[in-house]
Amino acid sequence: MAAQALALLREVARLEAPLEELRALQSVIQAVPLNELREQAAELRLGPLFSLLNENHREQTTLCVSILERLLQAVEPVHVARNLKVDLQRGLNHPDDSVKILTLSQIGRIVENSDAVTEILNNADLLKQIVYCIGGENLSVAKAAIKSLSRISLTQAGLEALFESNLLDDLKNVMKTNDIVRYRVYELIVEISSVSSESLNYCTTSGLVTQLLRELTGEDVLVRATCIEMVTSLAYTHHGRQYLAQEGVIDQISNIIVGADSDPFSSFYLPGFVKFFGNLAVMDSPQQICERYPVFVEKVFEMTESQDPTMIGVAVDTIGILGSNVEGKQVLQKTGTRFERLLMRIGHQAKNASTELKIRCLEAVSSLLYLPPEQQTDDLLRMTESWFSSLSRDSLDLFRGISNQPFPELHCAALKVFTAIANQPWAQKLMFNSPGFVEYLVDRSVEHDKASKDAKYELVKALANSKTVAEIFGNPNYLRLRTYLSEGPYYVKPVATTAVEGAD
Repeated sequence: MAAQALALLREVARLEAPLEELRALQSVIQAVPLNELREQAAELRLGPLFSLLNENHREQTTLCVSILERLLQAVEPVHVARNLKVDLQRGLNHPDDSVKILTLSQIGRIVENSDAVTEILNNADLLKQIVYCIGGENLSVAKAAIKSLSRISLTQAGLEALFESNLLDDLKNVMKTNDIVRYRVYELIVEISSVSSESLNYCTTSGLVTQLLRELTGEDVLVRATCIEMVTSLAYTHHGRQYLAQEGVIDQISNIIVGADSDPFSSFYLPGFVKFFGNLAVMDSPQQICERYPVFVEKVFEMTESQDPTMIGVAVDTIGILGSNVEGKQVLQKTGTRFERLLMRIGHQAKNASTELKIRCLEAVSSLLYLPPEQQTDDLLRMTESWFSSLSRDSLDLFRGISNQPFPELHCAALKVFTAIANQPWAQKLMFNSPGFVEYLVDRSVEHDKASKDAKYELVKALANSKTVAEIFGNPNYLRLRTYLSEGPYYVKPVATTAVEGAD
């Protein structure tokens, strides 16, 4: 089969209008196992196929791209980098985006290979073309270019090539294309900056990080909304957070939140700014962040009282993030009755809001109420029990009602609330004393889809593995849970059949 492919490939090279041969070659090539192609890689002459890409013929181009995608998988990245340099450069200049994507996929293979990447770093023209691909209309082309440049920048030589040469000017020029392209370059810069302190240093020296931060704190509300997402990505790293603090950026974001009340357009950027602080609090110290920036906590509480579902959703998500660890839970507990009223609103939204917001509320509740066994002090258990009871007049009934709704996503989200509290004795007592709840737990006929079966199994597992459940549920019910656990999430009880003598 591989020999037939090679013969067709030679035939293609000799013909001026080889459409029929290309169709045949495409059919054969797809049937040849990749390991066979690799064995013949030294004999693959790909130059003619690349040459055919230069002709303005749509079907011919489509066929060549399909064939090259397959054949190039059999060729080592080093060989592609050394022997197909000119073809790669032509590919990046090709008017057809499918050819650019093919070329960038090969460059992606090259930059992942430590032996081959040097060939790219030493080819200034090719690097320049990759940079200008960020400015193309096709998003897939731009993303592939960003990914390759980001990968190149993982090495010292790559950082120098990008930031200590004319390539930096090219990067700044391509930014001038339009707003969308400028944000793409910022995305690349943040990706590179997030790798290490040294990478961040190269990016700040280039002036591009400063430019991003200037736009973040500028007057254009739509630009702010876009930039805060990128700055939040930078804040996921310790060195990124340090830099933002040293430059006073976190203080500036806090001040913008303070001034948001008098800005009629604050709804455009406020959700992103609040999310930024929520992530910051969890990654550093919830207590320190909330004490230093009280406006953040104040704004989150305000947003839960909003009539705008977008604002409520962001506030609920942020509360869930903030309360995902014990320190954050304690910060929220210190707000006293105010937090109890907030929990009532979350309970109300979980029952009455749109499906999407209901799910977000349930996820936040799961995060707030979960306590790992090693952190279950008497005080913290009293706190989670109090929070649970604040959600509704009968919170267990509320979540059972939601779990019975015929929507898998809602059903699973409600089961996750039960799973979050399943290892806490007060919750086990509530479950045991709720009529029919134990039967519901071991009833496999309730769940019909995989996600629901998995969610029920996780709930049963959390209960069965708890040290207190045997005492609270009683041994017979504990054994039912252990049996469910040992049978797995997808167990189906065999249906007994009776053989009838003489039947066919």
